[in-house]
Amino acid sequence: MKVLIADDNLDRAEAVAARLRESGVTEIAFVEIGQILKDAVTAQTPDVVIVDMSRPDRDGLEGVRAVSADNPRPIVMFVDDADLAFMEAAIEAGVSSYNVVGSKIPDVKPIVEAAVAMFRRHQDIAGKLRRAETAIDEQAMVHRAKVLLMRTNKMDEPTAHRWLQRRAMNRGKRLVEVAAEVVGTAKGDRQA
Repeated sequence: MKVLIADDNLDRAEAVAARLRESGVTEIAFVEIGQILKDAVTAQTPDVVIVDMSRPDRDGLEGVRAVSADNPRPIVMFVDDADLAFMEAAIEAGVSSYNVVGSKIPDVKPIVEAAVAMFRRHQDIAGKLRRAETAIDEQAMVHRAKVLLMRTNKMDEPTAHRWLQRRAMNRGKRLVEVAAEVVGTAKGDRQA
């Protein structure tokens, strides 16, 4: 597992790295002072990112948002003080594990492992949601095409569905692609 540590406090960053090494993590990289988090993630391609914010602010979450949007991966955040509103903002930005640690460096490995598991679970659920939304959109497109065929060609629903199926098979296309062509043709006819 490769871990990228983002902390402006070099002593604290090295203390976190030492705890990781004690737990058997051998690949550890650091975000250089002044380097943009997203750029460091792109360059280092870590499995997990650890962000330490001694004084958390919403502007500090921009880097987390950029990573989550462009190159999502588990992000563990350590903060010194509890702040419910900031915690919610951090999780919304893409933080997988939000931890209030104060000045004592905790045993980091179980926190990282939990963050990885939560991130994978979130990605799995997000993927299932995207697939379900796609299926619903495709069903709606097929339904619109059938309604158009029923109106314009005086077909009943089973006949319109079979017509779409045959056309898809004959053209080597998916049913939804043929349905989109039917709907697109009907829109083009109305605009002309």
